Amino acid sequence: MKLYTREWGTGERIAVLIHGIMSDHRTWRRVAPVLADRGYRVIGVDLRGHGASGRGGYGAATWADDLVETLPAGVELAVGHSLGGMALALAVERLAPERAVYCDPAWELGKRAVTAAAAFGDFKLVDRTVIRGFNPRWEEADVDVELATIADWDAATVQAFPDAFAVSRTPVRPVVPSLVVLAGANSLVPPEQADELVRRGFMVRRVPKAGHTLYRDDFEGFMTALDGWV
Repeated sequence: MKLYTREWGTGERIAVLIHGIMSDHRTWRRVAPVLADRGYRVIGVDLRGHGASGRGGYGAATWADDLVETLPAGVELAVGHSLGGMALALAVERLAPERAVYCDPAWELGKRAVTAAAAFGDFKLVDRTVIRGFNPRWEEADVDVELATIADWDAATVQAFPDAFAVSRTPVRPVVPSLVVLAGANSLVPPEQADELVRRGFMVRRVPKAGHTLYRDDFEGFMTALDGWV
């Protein structure tokens, strides 16, 4: 499936941004312009079942294959958040970016996938008060974006979670130089897994004041964590 994409900037270097569950390219509203100002042509993609991309046939391999079908290979930088980090890890060998950044990636949900599927399904009904309550550090514009992306998201995507996360999605090794940026609280990657990632050759950094949506909880902290990688 050819996915919907949005671009920022006209630089010769290319960066691709891959969002998490319930989101789409709009979630990168602050990150993408900064990268464009640094000389990148930034491509934000809408995963299958999100934003303006097609629907149906959800699964780990499908999300990854769509990225390969849609995005150029050999870009300078690829960034994936949460579900997007999982899809990127499965596609990274074929996409072959010069560098990869995984933002609190969903690699090890395991038995939590069933609970997560039920919880995310309920989010289709949330209102502004609920979003604000879960995310007190977000700017109002981020709340607006979240409400818009949830409205455009197919909740059936979460039905693929149990199968998608029935096996470990943690990469055995970094195929390309890879940074894993973790939340300071409620990270999907527990401390012992973070230590294992270091042993496997990943660089690991943490944004202490951020939760799972790092770049919206603490934008400055997130960008600082990317020093030397963007």
